[in-house]
Amino acid sequence: MTTEAKQGTRERLLDAAATLTYRDGVGIGVEALCKAAGVSKRSMYQLFESKDDLLAASLEQRTSAYVATLLPAPDDGRTPRERILDVFEQVERQAGEPDFRGCPYLAVQIELKDRSHPASRVAHQVKANLTGFFRREAEQGGASDPELLARQLSLVFDGASARAGIGADTLTGLVAPTVTTLLDAAGVR
Repeated sequence: MTTEAKQGTRERLLDAAATLTYRDGVGIGVEALCKAAGVSKRSMYQLFESKDDLLAASLEQRTSAYVATLLPAPDDGRTPRERILDVFEQVERQAGEPDFRGCPYLAVQIELKDRSHPASRVAHQVKANLTGFFRREAEQGGASDPELLARQLSLVFDGASARAGIGADTLTGLVAPTVTTLLDAAGVR
């Protein structure tokens, strides 16, 4: 297989893994992944040691795009409070999409349970980075306890994403007031 063909096959596998695991969960079989990508199992195993490695690579590949749609650009001129609220506005917007299933990184962590799984490690890092974003913004905004506020915001983010993802609740009119209350209580400007 040529390098170009390998890249095309790799991309198709990564795309199939992202689509199917988001829609159906990490329990999706190798056969279904290969069928969706239009590649043989042999080709998959030439590119990835295991389905676990494919899942991790798929999550890793999509991290930059996920972060770009969720987090505001660095130094965008807004206050830390506005920047934090913007993240929750993005979640609310995404939750209104018909194919929204919640945060893909949270879903992987919940489904896998095993923190040593390669995909779980990628997801854990993405979620830790989000909490880090909240912590930095809380510090810059003068929060009384930036660490606690960051954890609280992550809890609201994950809870909102999960509840909207399973269709248990809509986020409109719910998330912004909740986050505003936390920001007010912490003294974030």
